[in-house]
Amino acid sequence: MSQIANSAAARDIAHYLHPYTNLKTHQTSGPLIITRGEGVRVFDDEGRGYIEGLAGLWCTTLGFSEPRLVRAATQALETLPFYHGFGHKSTPASIDLAEKLLHLAPVPMSKVLFANSGSESNDTAVKLIWYVNNARGRPEKKKIISRTKGYHGVTVATGSLTGIAPMQADFDLPIDRILHTDCPHHYRFSEPGESEESFASRCADNLEKLILEQGPETVAAFFAEPVMGAGGVLVPPATYFEKIQAVLKKYEVLFIADEIICGFGRTGNMFGCQTYGIKPDMISVAKGLSSGYLPISALMITEEIYQSMVSESEKIGIFGHGHTYGGHPVPAAVALETLRIYEERDMVGQVRRIAPHFQTRLAELSDHPLVGQVRGVGLLGAVELMRDKATRTGFDPADGVGTYCVNRSLAHGLIHRAMGDSLAFAPPFIISEQEIDQMVEMFKLALDDTLDWVIQRGLFKQP
Repeated sequence: MSQIANSAAARDIAHYLHPYTNLKTHQTSGPLIITRGEGVRVFDDEGRGYIEGLAGLWCTTLGFSEPRLVRAATQALETLPFYHGFGHKSTPASIDLAEKLLHLAPVPMSKVLFANSGSESNDTAVKLIWYVNNARGRPEKKKIISRTKGYHGVTVATGSLTGIAPMQADFDLPIDRILHTDCPHHYRFSEPGESEESFASRCADNLEKLILEQGPETVAAFFAEPVMGAGGVLVPPATYFEKIQAVLKKYEVLFIADEIICGFGRTGNMFGCQTYGIKPDMISVAKGLSSGYLPISALMITEEIYQSMVSESEKIGIFGHGHTYGGHPVPAAVALETLRIYEERDMVGQVRRIAPHFQTRLAELSDHPLVGQVRGVGLLGAVELMRDKATRTGFDPADGVGTYCVNRSLAHGLIHRAMGDSLAFAPPFIISEQEIDQMVEMFKLALDDTLDWVIQRGLFKQP
């Protein structure tokens, strides 16, 4: 890792404000400066390599050295380095990409609206929910329900949807008309003896109670990730989405599927909606859309929603929304090439082939004294640390146990992420069984280091 004396590290501390970082700690710890990538590894400015166990930020599905994506970007830059979609303008790449996404969509969708990040696409969905209900003569039907521990972005609206406390604290979030319902994490929130199916029923019942308390005429939409990513890689309990969707249909509440992490193969299907039988009204995608090589996101909408938008834009005279770089021809070209690679190399099949080994190796960690639960699907996984496994009692967040563990992973050559004491893994799709083995062995060393540390601090007693 770069030392503070290193000029690049010093300049970073002096000038670069880091997202999702303890700003006070950063003043003394400084950055890990990544200078290049190859396959599933990245390398720092001292030449040390790390397995990237989270594919960057859940996104670099094809690894860090895919030459076809570099060529696609270069050719696009040489041909048309920028254009936009405002006022009836278009580009071949944005047309082709919209057509391709609609072809791949897990349920029939009608149109695609491009943006630059998952936050922006989800923020656009919020605006469209309000816009469409105005078009339909339902000006009171504007409240939107998300879930505790759900993650949908960091704009004012999507930061409000995000149900994770540090992402709202002192930002004056959530804003009005944003509500939250139960987190469907059976391991942490079920009652003694409650099956997954019964827990799912209770979650659905509580959602219905919330809608009725607010008034169905005021509740417009429900946001959900198929698997909750930043909330801790929370896999839905059996029958959960079936029961949730029945409630939404009963009260004419739109379902927005946030596929930003799950989309493009991560769960073993092209979309998480296919894995869990979700039939949404809108779908937001990003991250894997370009394998993270360039910023791009998209929101897909149904024909019914589109027709409501057409009537409202006709009344007003314009559809008054858009982003300068939405549908930018260079990221669009890279995204198209990414989707071609997924199909030509059967990357969904690759995930299905490698995922059993990944899940089996993670599951082996269940016997470790610190590990309360191992969970996952496809190439998504998490290991949750517990102070007392028998009572499912976690550590105090102030103890920073999860952060300590990922720092020890880093020392052993592995990068991944702590969400509290849930430690997440989402490696590139191109990872091999041997590299999975290396990743897990590195993590085992970090777990043992962490066990020693919590015992020394009196935070944990061996049973």
